[in-house]
Amino acid sequence: MKIGYARVSTDEQSESAQLDALKAAGCERIYQEKCSGKSKHRPELERMIDALRADDVVVVQRLDRLGRSLKDLIELLDGFKSEQVQFISLDENIDTTTAVGELAFHMIGSIAQFERRLISERTKAGLEAARARGLKGGRKQKLTPTDIKKAQAMLLDPDMTKAEVAKHFDVSRPTLNKVLEDS
Repeated sequence: MKIGYARVSTDEQSESAQLDALKAAGCERIYQEKCSGKSKHRPELERMIDALRADDVVVVQRLDRLGRSLKDLIELLDGFKSEQVQFISLDENIDTTTAVGELAFHMIGSIAQFERRLISERTKAGLEAARARGLKGGRKQKLTPTDIKKAQAMLLDPDMTKAEVAKHFDVSRPTLNKVLEDS
């Protein structure tokens, strides 16, 4: 049986292109989920692995949908191989039932891991350069410095609670606590 696996990392992403490709490849059953490939706990992947039987074929649109690191991909494929399960990655034209397909898997997996590390290094270097120029990353602050001063003044009143102040500024109490601690 051909079994497909589709994964996207966020709710904003759509798995429709993956699902279309897996259906076109003849997958009779498709497991799909929304979670990071870095996550060790992927319930649908685990369900798929539990359901696999000898002579099944796991199909993915791209290698990075199955796993993010070469080590994880190799472990998964070794597990498939030990259970006599075949593997196909459509975009990379990998079919592990052949020696050439297995070699291609290792080469493409290595290149993909290299590319992710380069992106990570470039991102870190860009963030460091931005910090050196005095730029601060992250989300926009919920409260302005003026709002923080007003919140501190409001809290001087013994009848005023933090919950009331937080509600006044339309923020959660933990957010209010954090900005008060940081100021």
